[in-house]
Amino acid sequence: MLHLLKQWLEMPVAEEDERGRQRRTTRNKDEGKGTPQGAPISPLLANLYMRRFILGWKELGHERRLGACLVNYADDFVICCRGSAEEAMAEMRKMMSKLKLTVNEKKTRLCRLPEETFDFLGYTIGRCYSRTGRAYLGTKPAAKKVRRICDAISERTARHTKLLSVEKLIAHLNRMMVGWANYFCLGPVSQAYRAIDRHVSRRLRQWLCAKHKVQGQGTARFPDEYLYQVLHLARLGPRTKTFSWAKA
Repeated sequence: MLHLLKQWLEMPVAEEDERGRQRRTTRNKDEGKGTPQGAPISPLLANLYMRRFILGWKELGHERRLGACLVNYADDFVICCRGSAEEAMAEMRKMMSKLKLTVNEKKTRLCRLPEETFDFLGYTIGRCYSRTGRAYLGTKPAAKKVRRICDAISERTARHTKLLSVEKLIAHLNRMMVGWANYFCLGPVSQAYRAIDRHVSRRLRQWLCAKHKVQGQGTARFPDEYLYQVLHLARLGPRTKTFSWAKA
């Protein structure tokens, strides 16, 4: 197993585009290091490396002494503590140095809740408000994740895709949105869902107008009833009716 992992780390990495051409787009790839972006081996290797850090954090007593709980997913982690953040940060850096692991300084910072927020695994964690105005610590989809799904919808409905059949386009859009919503379903998600619904309906109308050579914005030719009842475009907003925690 170690020999296999060593090969994965040392072998040059290349990816193929849709035409079968080899390409490298990052410094690590150009230097023959690392693994392909999104490859399943990447989180496995990260967990192997991070296991020593996680076990050491507990064995050295940092969790108990500082009241600092460590939450990680592959190489992404958060240390949650009360009143000992600076010391926890210092101990973390010492351990990472001994393990010969590099801390990404651009993504590492101290954050004090509830005055501030931070992003973790696609969610923004910080102060949220219930429908009655009560403040609480919670999660909501990060703004950049909402922008990313909207950008993906824009790319899928660009003018160069108008030769696609309507059925194929709708099926692809529905898979994108439903898959996104299945992950981003914690906390007050209504605002994010509405933003995506507005964006996809506008982009789909533009695409239909371009495909059928219709002038204007297409609201008369392609109203909401046509998009959702005839074309069966997915709508995220109504999903929140089944979420007891997502009605804020």
